[in-house]
Amino acid sequence: MLEKNRLYIVAAALVFLVSVSITGCQSEDKISNKPNIVFVFTDDHASHAISAYGSDIIETPNMDRLANEGILFRNAFVTNSICAPSRAVLLTGKHSHVNGQLTNGQEFDGDQLTFPKILQEAGYQTALIGKWHLQSNPTGYDHWDILPGQGHYYNPEFITQERTHQIEGYVTDIITDKVINWIDDKQNSDQPFMVSYHHKAPHRNWKPHPDDLGMFDDVKIPEPETLFANWSGELTDEQASEDVIDVELKNRTSAVETQEMTLMNHFYKGWDLKFPPDSIEIETRHLDLWKSRYNRFTEEQKAEWDQVFGKYYQEYNESELEGAERLSWIYQRYIKDYLSTIKSVDDNLGRLLDYLDEEGLADNTIIIYASDQGFFLGDHGWYDKRWMYEESLRFPLMMRWPDGIEAGIENNDLVQNIDLAPTVVDFSGLDAPKEMQGMSLVPLTQNLTPDDWRSSIYYHYYEFPGAHEVQRHYGVRTDRYKLIHYYQIDEWELFDLQKDPNEIQSVYNDSEYSEIVNELKAELQLLRDQFQVPEEDSL
Repeated sequence: MLEKNRLYIVAAALVFLVSVSITGCQSEDKISNKPNIVFVFTDDHASHAISAYGSDIIETPNMDRLANEGILFRNAFVTNSICAPSRAVLLTGKHSHVNGQLTNGQEFDGDQLTFPKILQEAGYQTALIGKWHLQSNPTGYDHWDILPGQGHYYNPEFITQERTHQIEGYVTDIITDKVINWIDDKQNSDQPFMVSYHHKAPHRNWKPHPDDLGMFDDVKIPEPETLFANWSGELTDEQASEDVIDVELKNRTSAVETQEMTLMNHFYKGWDLKFPPDSIEIETRHLDLWKSRYNRFTEEQKAEWDQVFGKYYQEYNESELEGAERLSWIYQRYIKDYLSTIKSVDDNLGRLLDYLDEEGLADNTIIIYASDQGFFLGDHGWYDKRWMYEESLRFPLMMRWPDGIEAGIENNDLVQNIDLAPTVVDFSGLDAPKEMQGMSLVPLTQNLTPDDWRSSIYYHYYEFPGAHEVQRHYGVRTDRYKLIHYYQIDEWELFDLQKDPNEIQSVYNDSEYSEIVNELKAELQLLRDQFQVPEEDSL
């Protein structure tokens, strides 16, 4: 496989060499350089909040530009939909049970092999700027400048090898400034560079850029089809509207009834709706946390915030909404703040693309855009991630390399975030180590799918008990079916994604699917054996 990947890269390079020999635009020394790599990594960015993926709730022109000028992966899935474990998978190319980062609560083992270490050893200048969220200090980077913990949207602190410092402003702008400045300092070197450009956005609690406060006030964002899925009886018969979905809970895991991530019951006036703290009369969960974040604002920022969010609080109080109407109102506030933070990410991606163009770096720079996982955008009446359901399982993945990837490719193969580390190593002209469990995506970027490409993916979520109370589960997904095992309560779900893309009804107990169940259980065991998943969790 690796030898075949080498051939794909060589073929792409030969095409480029021929074009250069005709135009005479670049020197032979420039041609022979390894590509630069910019890895743009967002936090909780759902692929259905990118217009290149067909979103009807936001326009993302700069992300769309990446997709149009390179390759967009339609079926990219994570292995464990939660922040720190996904970041460990990204670095190592290994499943959570192998790299040791099963939950958010553990410290990442930075002594193990990662793709930045491999590139650093091969002569790349390496940097990590932005969100890290792995507790231990970064390794494999010549330079790092990271947010402590989750970081802050406004006036964030940064930690470097030398010091901790605070910068006034908005975090997405500041991270982009730092990335551009670092590249600007390194671009004239004979060494190629790799920079991990990691955003905080659009992570909870979704504070918009000052310029984007109220940007969606005159717009009603379309509601997801499953917003009113009444999992836990949040809506009484009197409160429900005709849009409420009658879910037959006997066909679903009991885990959907015990989760704590509904917009109706688990979305708070302070932390999530972000009303001015002094106006909130009743103590709510996370209110003290919100007060501490609110007090980080400068007086000018606070005044701008109160002008906009004070208006939302007044509207909320005066309307006295209940039931489905209240849920619709909360959804609009949630999704508008979430999308506002994405708008800032897209704006700053445009800044970076323009910079690379202006400096003549674009053609030989690979840009990879990905997120640590997907996110529920009111789907199923939820926010957050964790589940093996599609909105959480999928993540956006786009790549652009004018010198090596044809523009306008869309790929439908099953790919995972364990593939990203071996892909970056492969792009740099090196062989990925055997301990990496993923597969290089380089042949797919050349529109060539290897005969032995995977036909199924493995997923495993561990963090229970914990935030949002989602039961531990593992499962297998093929191009059509998904089988999930909630192993601590021994419950199963099966979805026919062709007939039920919204995953409303499990058909696990349907006799028509008994053969499919048996086939998927066998496939699931093969994957667990292949990846050497222990029978008992190491927690």
